[in-house]
Amino acid sequence: MMKPMILAAALAFGATGAFAADKYMLDASHSQVLFSYDHLGFSTTFGMFSGFEGEIMFDEAAPENSSVSVSMPVMSMFTGWEKRDAHFMSGDFFGAEEGDMVSFTSTGIEVTGDNTAMITGDLTMNDVTQSVVLDTTLNKTGDHPMAGKPWIGFDATTTLKRSDFGVGAFAPAVSDEVEVRISLEAMKAE
Repeated sequence: MMKPMILAAALAFGATGAFAADKYMLDASHSQVLFSYDHLGFSTTFGMFSGFEGEIMFDEAAPENSSVSVSMPVMSMFTGWEKRDAHFMSGDFFGAEEGDMVSFTSTGIEVTGDNTAMITGDLTMNDVTQSVVLDTTLNKTGDHPMAGKPWIGFDATTTLKRSDFGVGAFAPAVSDEVEVRISLEAMKAE
């Protein structure tokens, strides 16, 4: 059973209908989800997830027609302290087993500016699915200088309540709210 405490888990960008969209595959080596939370009022603790799989159907002319489907392994989480990582994978939080994934599937997009949008999607963790809104910025589109093919990059932010996903241990002393920052790159599929 998956029990990811945090995240976007959220992850990525898109909407439901893909009409004239081009398919892009995520570049796992340049995609991360960073998270932070208040620890007992004494500090802000940080961590990250990586190891993404997924695709973005990106319609540059009509971004509202774009879509995304992304997943990442729960056990890719890294906090910089081995004992904390082990605790997060325990039954107190994630109860993670090999192969457990966090997934995000877009359901809608509202374009808010030339390079910005509010992306709504279904985030699934710990066998719970909740709607999440990502405040998203398209950083760049164009040919990758080394790969020589079309590339896109996005950043996004959101705030999650871990108790919404059944992993609210030690809240409210350890913040129930988790700030999430996402940065993704994707390459045009062959």
